[in-house]
Amino acid sequence: MRRFRNIAVLAALIVCLALVIRQTPIHAAAHAAVAPAAVQESGDSAGAKVYADNCAICHGDHREGNLPAIPPLTGVGHHLNDQQIAAIVHDGKGVMPGNPDLKGDDLAALLHFLLSSDEAAAKPAATASAYELAEKGSVLFQQNCAFCHGRDTMGGESGPDLTQSKIVVADVNGDKIGEVVHAGRPPKMPAFNFSNAEIESLAAYIHAQEAAARSRKGDRRGVAVADLQTGDAAAGKQYFDGAGTCARCHSATGDLAGVANRYQGLALERRMLYPEGAKSKVTVTLPTGGRLAGTLAYLDEFTVALRDAGGQYRSWPTSRVKYTVDAPDEAHVVLFGKYTDADIHNLMAYLQTLR
Repeated sequence: MRRFRNIAVLAALIVCLALVIRQTPIHAAAHAAVAPAAVQESGDSAGAKVYADNCAICHGDHREGNLPAIPPLTGVGHHLNDQQIAAIVHDGKGVMPGNPDLKGDDLAALLHFLLSSDEAAAKPAATASAYELAEKGSVLFQQNCAFCHGRDTMGGESGPDLTQSKIVVADVNGDKIGEVVHAGRPPKMPAFNFSNAEIESLAAYIHAQEAAARSRKGDRRGVAVADLQTGDAAAGKQYFDGAGTCARCHSATGDLAGVANRYQGLALERRMLYPEGAKSKVTVTLPTGGRLAGTLAYLDEFTVALRDAGGQYRSWPTSRVKYTVDAPDEAHVVLFGKYTDADIHNLMAYLQTLR
């Protein structure tokens, strides 16, 4: 078992090394780069050595990470404490393998190394120019926010475009942005323990990016909500109830009631076109003729499995049973080849009335 785990760890490290070679480090892409001094100044410390031996191959010599796959570790203390970091080190997370053998003095030294670099106080806002504030905020953003919101604040894999955010527009010196940063937005955005000065610098950078995006007329990268409100809601309802066959599975007063409050703009359109994460149902007919139904838990050419209403996991060889799968996302995929531009705009207009 230990040999198998070592092989798995080696394989994961090879993947990380390939990412390091293939991708451009974040500190080379951002004009306000993460200073390498943090590692260099502590280069002779026990924690720096543990980091170099165990973490640098994926997270970079200067903890800069390799987006989008490998997050930076600079600023990790802003949203994780030492117990949480230790748990990730031992158990792994995502593509990162666990390292349960790293403990004792070595683990303590690594935690001290990762967290102590976050203790430097931010420059007081009163003594910093707007440009200096934005520069400080850029570093904080690249370390803590770019992984989700993109390096330029205009959206990433899981975070929205902040240059189009109502919170950013209403913010004054970080008052609104700070509330979100300190509280987080479960389940995806964690809370961060930034100081007031750090919040002000982060807000200054986001506002600078928002102003720059607003000045580039005709060169927006994102999609505004207004761009998706050009259809005919009445025609969209007719399509929903008729040719689109949407009403076979959905109800405007049932599962879709209030959908326009839960999703807006591009998020709503993505949900409409392809409902990622929709649960598939499966019905299994046993050799005895009995039938069991539940949520599809696993399916390949050899095995079919479900979870029944009580949450129990059941599986069978596909060669011994018959089964039918009801995959709601597949119905949406079928519509891809049938939609016209007018259908999509009209359906979006109708869905946006369901509040």
